[in-house]
Parts: sequence; C-alpha cells; structure tokens
Amino acid sequence: MPKAVLIGPPGAGKSSVGRQLAKILTCEILDTDQEIERQSGKKISAIFTDDGEAVFRALEKSVVLDALQNAKGVVALGGGSVLDSDVADYLSKSSIPVAYLEVSISQAAPRVGFNKERPLLTINPRQQWMALMEKRRPIYESLATFKIATDNRKPAEVAQEIATSIGANQ
Repeated sequence: MPKAVLIGPPGAGKSSVGRQLAKILTCEILDTDQEIERQSGKKISAIFTDDGEAVFRALEKSVVLDALQNAKGVVALGGGSVLDSDVADYLSKSSIPVAYLEVSISQAAPRVGFNKERPLLTINPRQQWMALMEKRRPIYESLATFKIATDNRKPAEVAQEIATSIGANQ
C-alpha cells in the first residue's frame, strides 16, 4: 500500500512534491503519467493524438489501480485519473492518505506552460484549465484526506507539510 497519494490539477506540483516527499519518507515515487509513458513507449500527448483519449484513459486506469494496490512509496496521480469511478471508489474506500494539492491558475500557468504536452490544455489553455477545475475540484475535495495549498511554496515545504500531516515527520 502506498504511503501517500498526491492528487490535483495540472500545475499543482504533484511530481515535484512527490519527489521531495519520497526523499523525506525514504521511499520511491511512482508518477503514474511517467509510468504510462514508460509502459506505452509514447508521450501522453502522442497517445491522445494517435490513439484517442479513450485509449489513454483505459491505460491510465490500469496503471493507477495497479499503483494504488501495489506501490510501497509515494504515488503521484495524473490530474484526470480520479474521474474514473473505479479509481475514485478505490481511493474513497482505502486507508491511504490522499493529499489534494491546490493551486491557483496564476500559479499553475507558468508551472504547466500550457503547452502541447498537456493534450487537454492545447486550445485556449486558461479557459480549459478553469473548466477542468470546475469539474474536478469537487472530486479532488471529496477524495482528499487533506488539502495543501501550493501557491508560492517550494515543493520541499509542501512535502514537509504532507509528511507532518500523515504522521511521518522525521
């Protein structure tokens, strides 16, 4: 079972905070987006373009559920993975600490860069990000054990707050 799961929108810092949290907890980090790319041999944007979102979501679901059941360290989930009902159900019923990393669009924009590597944010990225958040925020909030604001904070600070919140402060 993972020590902690990080959820949140693109630009919240799940990957960078996850790496710092894994250092604090002296464990591994499993970034599900990176694992999808490793298993498929393609960038996520290429999966969307070549195969479509449905193929990506099926692969994502498989990778995420496997990580939630088998990973021993920190798991950073892709922003949209919680939209899958099986993933959401698993998280809501598990005892895994789930940290929702909150971020404002003003902070997310420079972090994400709103580039083509983010397939759901390629056309009118700010508006798309806000639309994603309108749909996803209630899901993130309902699945989270706790929320952590990431605006104007270094990943190490956020990671330390998570470690303290899960009782793993060293």
